[in-house]
Amino acid sequence: MFDPLSYMISKLNHITDHILDYPRWLKRSLVILSDAVICILSILLAFSLRMGEWILWNEGIAKLIFGAFAIWLPIFTAMNVYQTIFRYAGSGTIKTLLKASTMVMLVFMTVFMLIGFDYVPRTMGVLFPVIFFLALSLSRIVARYILYDLVGSNAFEGHKRRVFIYGAGSAGRQLALSIRHEPSMALLAYVDDDQSLEAETLDGTKIFHANNIGQYIEKYKPTDVLIALPSASRFRRAEIVQSLQKYDLHVQTLPQAREIVTGKVSIGDLREVQIGDLLGRDPVPPVAGLIDKTIAGKTVLVSGAGGSIGSELCWQIAKAAPAKLILAEMTEHALYTIEADLRSQMAKGQFNDNFEIIPSLINLANKGAVDDMIARYKPDTIFHAAAYKHVPLVEENIIAGLSNNIYSALYTAMAAKAHNVSHYILVSTDKAVRPTNVMGASKRVCEQILQAISDKQADNQSDNQTDKDTIFAIVRFGNVLGSSGSVVPLFQRQINTGGPVTLTHKDITRYFMTIKEAALLVVQAGAMAKGGEVFVLDMGQSVRIYDMAVSMIKLSGLTLKDADNPNGDIEITEVGLRPAEKLYEELLIGNSPEPTEHQRIMRASETFIAWDELTQKLTEMQHALENYDQEAAIAILRILVPEYAPESSEARQGNIDENNQPIAI
Repeated sequence: MFDPLSYMISKLNHITDHILDYPRWLKRSLVILSDAVICILSILLAFSLRMGEWILWNEGIAKLIFGAFAIWLPIFTAMNVYQTIFRYAGSGTIKTLLKASTMVMLVFMTVFMLIGFDYVPRTMGVLFPVIFFLALSLSRIVARYILYDLVGSNAFEGHKRRVFIYGAGSAGRQLALSIRHEPSMALLAYVDDDQSLEAETLDGTKIFHANNIGQYIEKYKPTDVLIALPSASRFRRAEIVQSLQKYDLHVQTLPQAREIVTGKVSIGDLREVQIGDLLGRDPVPPVAGLIDKTIAGKTVLVSGAGGSIGSELCWQIAKAAPAKLILAEMTEHALYTIEADLRSQMAKGQFNDNFEIIPSLINLANKGAVDDMIARYKPDTIFHAAAYKHVPLVEENIIAGLSNNIYSALYTAMAAKAHNVSHYILVSTDKAVRPTNVMGASKRVCEQILQAISDKQADNQSDNQTDKDTIFAIVRFGNVLGSSGSVVPLFQRQINTGGPVTLTHKDITRYFMTIKEAALLVVQAGAMAKGGEVFVLDMGQSVRIYDMAVSMIKLSGLTLKDADNPNGDIEITEVGLRPAEKLYEELLIGNSPEPTEHQRIMRASETFIAWDELTQKLTEMQHALENYDQEAAIAILRILVPEYAPESSEARQGNIDENNQPIAI
């Protein structure tokens, strides 16, 4: 059946495509020619309105046309009116026209009102420029609608994304404007939590209430939901994301307001839903004074500064105005990256005060190098985040893993004590609790080093020793989102490439926390330390990794391929637990954590080996490592960490409740 509208649009599309292929100078010439015609018509209209009858030509009109061409074209050219791309005309284009037209009016008023010409009414000095500006603005709007909104959007021949915007506020409206510039997307409706907006329209687009979103999804069949609620709490955003998981939709979200640098929202700000959006965990504001206590005005050293946790610690420390920040890192590229990033942000004024940045390329398992670094820079506070953390890699490289993890902690702690460092905070891991792998066991040894050296200090103090004590503390937590080796980016890459998503075990669970929250809590826990404590971060409820993978697949707009849905998009395959991998992680060795002044930080007291016995065994282990005697090193590790049980890793369930779920603290 013949469709006149479609035929007209196709013809317009053909014409505009031909015009848009013209060279830039020719298109600009056509625009100037068009404006010249509008200028003449505006003069005829203004003159006729002034005289009260239609007059198409006389001496006054001739003088006005001559004057308009002599004034309008040079001013518009000088003010870059013709540098604008017509098909993207918007409020900025109209503002430029207004400025240029105002300048034309001022000159016209001077020439035709103050000086005056025979046969030209003086009021033309105002009337013509106003009509000319209105006509030019209308021409830009019409041209933009034809070239972009009408022809451009209908010219898109690919699969068009049908979009709901969740949030009819400022961010949602800005996002809608951005969508209008994107021919591959069609905005169907807004969804909002505000009941009073139900059935209202916003710039011609309907608004639906969120309670009824299911029926509207069924009716309008959107392919995408864009969550435009940058000011909403993490908990509320998680609720929305979880409510959308049951539908076959591609869900994207705007970051929180503080992360949108320009304050203006566009499609480019959208990101895929991340596991952090599903946790529903709002960060707790820092406790007053805890951030500054060990940082402000002090020299701070971060070991492992180029790693995931280390680099985030550097960012949080930089915001707290240290005097100096020492970046200790043994990987050249990682050190270069964090130093360059910090200096770049400092140059942009992102930190409260400028401070000295000192990069130190160093192997922290080298005692002499560590002593020299700490003696030279005299840090007030040390955050020790340096460690090999990838469980399978350390299992395959036991000598390197034990050497780096244990002795970097031992040598930095001893140097901190020797050179009167005020605070030393060890970043530990939940894998140190009843470890089933070498990485976790090595971190438990690191914890014991700090507990033992702190206990030794207390004994010396009771014997009237006058040495200044270093306050040692341990901060233990689980997985951080966005860290190197995290399962989340791995799953996303696998989904993007069509799967399958590989999972070690369907029942495996993990605790998760955002990397920023973890770093802030580490700093605050260190400030609360009195010596030798193990601080445990409240990680919330553990997350079943299988459920997380399913959510990521569905929120990418894809379907799960399994026995119930053999024609689905992405399959999840189990590859078996990796060597020494637990099904469940734990955070406490004992069961009696004490609260602290921060609601998400708990204090635990745990057993350890006395300093003299510990150092004796560490010396024996060092000899074994130097001789590449892996069996001897593991034997000593078993003595230092009696609960280390690699042979039971597959069977280990951790502390579980009556519902076979890990006990959260």
